[in-house]
Amino acid sequence: MHIKRILMDVFVVGSDLAAATLVWSMTEVIKSSIVVKRAQEEVRTKIGTKEIIEESDLHKLSYMKLVIKEAFRLHPPAPLLLWETNEDFTINGYNIPIKTKVVINGNAISMDSKYWENPEEFRPERFLENINNFKGHDFEMLPFEGGRRSCPGMNFAEVLVELVLANLLPCFDWKLPYGMKAK
Repeated sequence: MHIKRILMDVFVVGSDLAAATLVWSMTEVIKSSIVVKRAQEEVRTKIGTKEIIEESDLHKLSYMKLVIKEAFRLHPPAPLLLWETNEDFTINGYNIPIKTKVVINGNAISMDSKYWENPEEFRPERFLENINNFKGHDFEMLPFEGGRRSCPGMNFAEVLVELVLANLLPCFDWKLPYGMKAK
């Protein structure tokens, strides 16, 4: 029974968070005419005229991976992280006892100008020079939490978002609604 519940949580929560990330990803990509053209061109040239892009094709899409990382950084699926301390410690002069529930603003971390140049800007190319990933190893961004307690649906969400974007982008000439200007 517990395994079934965990698997349901992975698929239901992973699908919901992936859908939200997909909406934000498409919004950010379409807002930048340069990003949308580059992503479309990559899919069209590296995949070709294939009707449906499959998971086995994703390794060819290096720019798409940058787009996904930047979308997860700018719009983390889980912006508030709930942790419990496993030892007593002091931070900024405050004593935090063991077993204290702590809420961490993951969105603020990924928007910190100490770690990110122009953090509010959607710029996938930043990950060409910055090797941080969103898997919880680097603490400059934690869209899926980190460490032993990272989200079990992370890999599912990543592949799902990448597959949908790769299949949607080359099919249409994406533009903002009439009257809105792309960057």
